[in-house]
Amino acid sequence: LAVLAACGKPQVAETPAAALDVADLARDYVVLELAMGQIDADHVDAYSGPDELREKAETMGWDLDQIAAESQRLRAALDDVGDADAVRVQGLLDRLTALDMRIDINREQYAPFDVEAKALFGVSAPDFGADHFDQILADIDALLPGEAPLPERVEAFRAQFAVPADKVDVVFQASIEECRRRTLEHIELPANESFTIEYVTDKSWSGYNWYQGNAHSLIQVNTDFPLQISRAVDLGCHEGYPGHHTFNALLEKELLNDKGWVEYSLYPLFSQQSLIAEGTGNYGIKLAFPAEERVAYERDVLFPLAGLDANEADRYYALQALLAGLSYAGNEAARDYLNGDITRDETITWLVKYGLSSPERAAQRTRFFDQYRSYVINYNLGEDLVQAHIERGDADASTRWARFEEMISTPFSPADFQQ
Repeated sequence: LAVLAACGKPQVAETPAAALDVADLARDYVVLELAMGQIDADHVDAYSGPDELREKAETMGWDLDQIAAESQRLRAALDDVGDADAVRVQGLLDRLTALDMRIDINREQYAPFDVEAKALFGVSAPDFGADHFDQILADIDALLPGEAPLPERVEAFRAQFAVPADKVDVVFQASIEECRRRTLEHIELPANESFTIEYVTDKSWSGYNWYQGNAHSLIQVNTDFPLQISRAVDLGCHEGYPGHHTFNALLEKELLNDKGWVEYSLYPLFSQQSLIAEGTGNYGIKLAFPAEERVAYERDVLFPLAGLDANEADRYYALQALLAGLSYAGNEAARDYLNGDITRDETITWLVKYGLSSPERAAQRTRFFDQYRSYVINYNLGEDLVQAHIERGDADASTRWARFEEMISTPFSPADFQQ
């Protein structure tokens, strides 16, 4: 390491920073992020690199001030590296910018929502007023007429499409296997790739991929609330194929194993990598299951597996399409809540009205805001950016898959959306 531990404080090594190459600095960077993970339990989402770097981070025992100082030293050193490694250097600098913001968050020094999002994820989400969502609510009201409040009507209607608890595993297993089959028709994965499924409770999220390294993932599905039949394909694609599992396995193969870029042994959750991960995870659903194919698959395969009646399926899918237009309502709730403009109770009220959530689901959503903050923008804005980039020029299916694979196997960044 270029930085040694002495009395628990970072000190610059005698070797001048400019003499270090990017590989040296990348190893220092990994230790720095692992040190941050000792303080911030959510920060390091996955690590599959050398044990010696983890052990050095544990030995350092740095506090936030020391981590911030080392971040600045690394930034200065990277600024002195030549242009030959420009892409790699910029990727490391972007990660350090995100790390600096995460340090401030852990210090409870909060920036405005949009400033935070820009520093962490490289983009800021659009700002929509209530009127943007009112027309969508009117369309849903027309689709599901009745006297009860609209959120209650939506909740009651969607309850017909909840997978019974004893059918969740068989439905999800079938879904993820179909997601995998469709993905492998277009993308070659490492021969040893695999995943394990677990069902969990008491989480602020509905599904999570914990990448284990060596092309293996642990995929967890939260069963706090009933699993909607359409969520099985959503989660199978998003967490598995061609989503997070595929993304992590390809980055590991192409950048860590083949190129030796050690920084890709570590996934800092609060970084630009998450915008690409969540955006491709969501867009991958559409890529693997174009609209009509998805409806046919779910109606013909998943409905029978779940023992559900498909008579109202057409109206169900019409509702799902309209509900997708409300996704940015969660961003607005998070922005105002985290900026301190509305209380938790007011946030729940907004999510019930404009997200058409039950009060219980809305309360769970505020837990997500507390834990992950501006991360919420990665799902909808990330998907929109990915879709626009991949489908540019009226690309056919083969081109879309090729562009998608390139995005999840290269050091793609939000800046590349502008090219």
